[in-house]
Amino acid sequence: MGNFDQRDLADQFSPTELLAEPLVSDPMPLVKEWFDRAHIERVQPNPNAMSLATVDRSGRPQCRIVLCKGMSIERGWVMFYTNYQSRKGEAIDANPRAALVMHWDALDRQVRIEGAVERATAAESDAYYASRPIESRLGAWSSDQSRPIGSRAELLERVGETAARFGITPAMIERNEGQIERPAHWGGFRVWAERVELWVAGPGRVHDRAVWEREIVPFAGEMRCGPWHATRLQP
Repeated sequence: MGNFDQRDLADQFSPTELLAEPLVSDPMPLVKEWFDRAHIERVQPNPNAMSLATVDRSGRPQCRIVLCKGMSIERGWVMFYTNYQSRKGEAIDANPRAALVMHWDALDRQVRIEGAVERATAAESDAYYASRPIESRLGAWSSDQSRPIGSRAELLERVGETAARFGITPAMIERNEGQIERPAHWGGFRVWAERVELWVAGPGRVHDRAVWEREIVPFAGEMRCGPWHATRLQP
């Protein structure tokens, strides 16, 4: 070990906060703790932003940013909402698996989640849709997401037509008033965490990194989740 003993190396190369030793049995409470901290400290404009990677029916990978809009610590899933007929929606229908990454530079933290994907229930999608600003609800009806359109003006014209259809006036948009039902082609996707990797940045790129894995089996319309198995990884 040359001129260093283990204590010297620990002081030189350890992050300010380490993953517990031994590793915790369930990663999801720590995922939620990091997620909440990013919101409380306002580390970025959208602390719930996450990269979503999918694979389409031709085997081509796709990646984009979506927003985490729900999380179950007890069951171990993450929720986002989108147009089911979008490119991402079609990819998930063809290959219902996904990978997610939440990265917070200001906190030197990263979460990776991989697992099976299923649609949210209609009740869950209805509840979230009703909580959105009125202009976002108009947009969900007006945009055939991922489809071509001739011009920006044409898109705005469609928004105006949608507003007229539902009796929404500019004053109502300003006051965030009005009832618009959720379109059937729009709703949530639930990503069940089968693999969770947590990463903490360390000096000299000697990061702290660990992975938790479990088996999830669909049974009688539900997901049966096995126990987590934790492994510390080299950075």
